[in-house]
This record gives sequence, structure tokens and C-alpha cells, in this order.
Amino acid sequence: MKKEITIIFLLLLMACQQEKTQTITIKEDVTFLSSDALEGRQTGSNGEQKAAEYIAERFQNIGLQAKGTKNYFQPFSFRPKTDPHQDVNYTVKDGDSTITGTNVIGYIDNKAENTIIIGAHYDHLGLGAEGSLHRGETAIHNGADDNASGVAVLLNLAEKLKTKNTNNNYVFITFSGEEMGLLGSNYFVKNPTIATQKANYMINMDMVGRLKTDSTLAVYGVGTSPILKQTVKANNSNFKLIEKESGVGPSDHTSFYNADIPVLHFFTGQHEDYHKPSDDFEKLNYEGMQKISNYIYEIITDLDNNGKLPFRATKNESDAVPKFEVGLGVTPDYLFDGIGMRIDGTRADTPATNAGIQKGDIVVKMGAYDISDMMSYMKALSNYKKGDTTDVTVKRGGELVVVAVTF
Repeated sequence: MKKEITIIFLLLLMACQQEKTQTITIKEDVTFLSSDALEGRQTGSNGEQKAAEYIAERFQNIGLQAKGTKNYFQPFSFRPKTDPHQDVNYTVKDGDSTITGTNVIGYIDNKAENTIIIGAHYDHLGLGAEGSLHRGETAIHNGADDNASGVAVLLNLAEKLKTKNTNNNYVFITFSGEEMGLLGSNYFVKNPTIATQKANYMINMDMVGRLKTDSTLAVYGVGTSPILKQTVKANNSNFKLIEKESGVGPSDHTSFYNADIPVLHFFTGQHEDYHKPSDDFEKLNYEGMQKISNYIYEIITDLDNNGKLPFRATKNESDAVPKFEVGLGVTPDYLFDGIGMRIDGTRADTPATNAGIQKGDIVVKMGAYDISDMMSYMKALSNYKKGDTTDVTVKRGGELVVVAVTF
């Protein structure tokens, strides 16, 4: 079925070349990018190249100028890290065991002084690369939410901005190598195809496809310029916002923050299909994605007459994260703002499921430690080691349930 979908969208793309007035929807973009034919879009794979070509065609049909080093493409070669603490070597020699990834870059030239960068990574885990949480037979990780969703919203924004808000130029970048360590965004910052000193701010979208019924949306980086927090709040009428000051996080906006560029990162939260083959297009909230696209557009519109935003450094919240050796083996709900740590997903044969803890439970106590949020949860975990047993109290519905957990 998914191969048939791929053929349909290739025909649709060809038709768009002949009739550029035809609009492709967010759902259609996600469906193609997360189809089996692209085999999970792992960096350096044939599936990644198919995705890159699709995005380049979409850029061309929207009317974006090419801004890569090879038309819309910015290839980068690197040697994979063997030591997780070493820097990636982008300078490689012929014959080395290297991988080549490809950023795809389009541009709207409004002859303006400054340029807004809008980005989303399009690579994923292929058949189950490092980072996969799948246990079982080899399977395609289609990455519909992670991150076909972000690319689809980026394309929707490109269509909106083609002739609007002309006080800035716009560069649209879909990055490869994000799953391997923000490689594509890091390479672009070090080898920019625009004048980065004229970069106004950067917007990043990574996993924006699973807006929940309570409409919770995380926005990171609101502290990276003095005006951003006010702007994010003033234009919100649809979302329960979770705001984070820091410009540092596990996605491509970090590369731009580290280059002293203000950033905003949008995220609808993790879920039990994260980094698994089950992250498929049927499970996404497309109405929610359109609302997020509209919201980001309103933010850009509000900032259109503000000139170049000043950069402000923020505290790196990850520096304060305690180290821990054990865990419950669950997916936390990172957007939960109540008291405790809510469980958004469970995996079989883990300390949590072996103790009877369920999806939706809210951990409120671990041994002698009260759990009020994610930070206190991680601090509590840092006191245990493998083999330890402790009582864990969870709130389930209106009741408190105490179970014995062995790590």
C-alpha cells in the first residue's frame, strides 16, 4: 500500500511541475516522506537522497531560490565518531570510510537587510540505526513525527511567506545528520551559504505532529532574545504553552544558538512510538500541525517590523541534570506541568512494567524522595543503582498506588 502511495506522490510532484498553482497539503508531504519507499531516510542512504530530491522539487515548485552549494543541495561528508565525546571530522580524504549527508536549502530574497532561518531535520533511523528503541526483527523506521512533521510544516510556512512579511529574507533548511548528532546544522553554521552575521533569528520544528487533546505545545529558546517571550505569549490563542528559556536542546536549533543567533524551537512531546517503526503517518494530528504552522506564521508576522533581534545567552538547563545509572524504562511526558512525572509510554520487560506501572500513571514518590517534576525524578534516580529495590508511589486516576520496583 505504501509503495502505491509513493508512486501517487511522485506523479503528483510531476504534475506540480506542469501546474505550479496546485498546493500539496501537510498530510501529503508527511505521507510521502514517511513512506516505506524511503526506507527510514537514514543519513547517507538512498532513501535520504530520495527525500532530499522530493524536498528540492517542493522548494522549486513553491518558488524558492536554490541556496545550496550544488543547486538546492549542500552535501557534507564526515567520518562517523567512534568516541561519543570527540568532534565529528568533516574534513575527510578520498578512500576513507565516510558518510555523505545532504542539507536541502531554499531562499526567499526580499532584498532585506536580515534573514530569518527556518529549519527542520528530515533524516531518521533507517532500518533501526543507533538510537532505535525497537526490539525485534529489523523494520523500517518511517519517522512520521520525527521529523517528517517538521519538514511538512516548514514547507507550509514557505508557501505562506513567499510574498508576505517582506522586511526579512528567508532561508529554509532541511537538515540531514540530526539523528547522528546535529551534523547537518552544525556543518551549515560552519559553512553557511548566507551571511550568518545578518541572520535575524532561527525557528526549528522537530516532532510537531502529535499535538494532544489538551493542545500542549513546548516552545524552547524564549529567553534567547528579550522580545521573544512576550511575542510567543501575545500571539497564542490555541495552545497550552510550555515555555523554556534555554536555547540548548537535543535538536538543530542548538547549532544556531551556539553561533549567537536567537532561536525558537517547537515540539509537541515524545510518545510511545518515538524512535520505533510504529511512528507512522496515520497517527499524526494534521489539524494540530496546521494550527502550529499558523501560530509560527503569526509570530513571524509580529516580528516583521522589529529589525534584527538582539541575542541573549541563556542558562544551559542540561548542565544541571543529575547523572543516573538506572531508570524505570518508560517514556516520560515532557510536557506534563502538573505535580509529579507522568508516564506517556511503557515498554515490555522493564522495571516499571514488571512492577505493574502503567501508561498514564503519575510518579509522585520514589522511596523517601518526593517527585514533583522531571528534575526531581532524575535526582531521585541518581540515588539508586542496578539491583536496588524501592517503593514507588504513582497516582492512577484518583488513587495512590504503591509498587515495589527493582532496577
